[in-house]
Amino acid sequence: MENPTVLPPIENGVPSTNFKTRITDDAGRLDRTSLGTLQINVGKFCNQTCEHCHVGAGPHRKEIMTSDTAGRILDWLASSDIEKVDITGGAPELNPNFRQIVETARVLGRHVIIRCNLSVIFEPGMEWLPAFYRDQGVELICSLPCYLEENVDAQRGTGVFKKSIHALLALNEAGFGPPGSLTLNLVYNPVGAHLPPPQKELEEEYHRELGDRYGIRFNELFTITNMPISRFYSYLKISGQAESYMDLLRTSYNPDTIPGLMCRDLISVSWEGTLYDCDFNQMLNMSIGNGTPLKLWDILPGKLIGRDILTGNHCFGCTAGAGSTCGGALA
Repeated sequence: MENPTVLPPIENGVPSTNFKTRITDDAGRLDRTSLGTLQINVGKFCNQTCEHCHVGAGPHRKEIMTSDTAGRILDWLASSDIEKVDITGGAPELNPNFRQIVETARVLGRHVIIRCNLSVIFEPGMEWLPAFYRDQGVELICSLPCYLEENVDAQRGTGVFKKSIHALLALNEAGFGPPGSLTLNLVYNPVGAHLPPPQKELEEEYHRELGDRYGIRFNELFTITNMPISRFYSYLKISGQAESYMDLLRTSYNPDTIPGLMCRDLISVSWEGTLYDCDFNQMLNMSIGNGTPLKLWDILPGKLIGRDILTGNHCFGCTAGAGSTCGGALA
């Protein structure tokens, strides 16, 4: 299992101000001001082994949400007024309880977001996915770190780009992306140890390149900073870039991102039902109980509003430059 540890920011060889100190100076405290999204990580099993993955997901991972845990999470959801359910993994579609989670959340009237790696559609027995997405009326957020084949395959594996293009065409055919009524958004992660470029400018490039080359249509592009956690941290360490990347994140800190940080309106629940402030904290075992794991079903939804967010130096990744959330740039 990959080491999820992150380094402190470095300045002239000496650890610099940590994130908690910085956020306290700028905002006084970082708390959850509302609760609009329940993000469910159904496990780390995935058909891909991406270089930038903060989950460390892959075909060898055994962490998979059980039917009992999924049922308890859905019961808790029914008792809440949370509007959005954001399903992630791993490849969430490979979890045997995926259909149950999506269908139940939709019956409850919740907006469902699925984070799809695109190539999963071509796994054996998964050809039903585009029609299922369509019939359930979900929002898709799909990973495509570049519109060039060599860059995508370098980050996500040989052959992934071609599968991704065919998957996007299949999703367009199913009614996702303009001029259809179903939302298809894409995600860009930098190929390397640098911050994403301006989101709107890159979105225009994606629209032009994917449209001209393949006739692909999508709604929005979200830029997400690579977090120094798990497999990407291992890459940074092996390549000798760990200290310089952490220093880049620290020196690029932008206080204008603080109001929109995703942890202020979201909670993350793991494949075991443990509660976290975000998916990044989940991968670092930084549970909301701060050392005493708290299960989702052991706390009322209202009790989660107003609680302080547990932070670490990896949080500089969400506040660097234009900022980074599961919904893209913040500033």
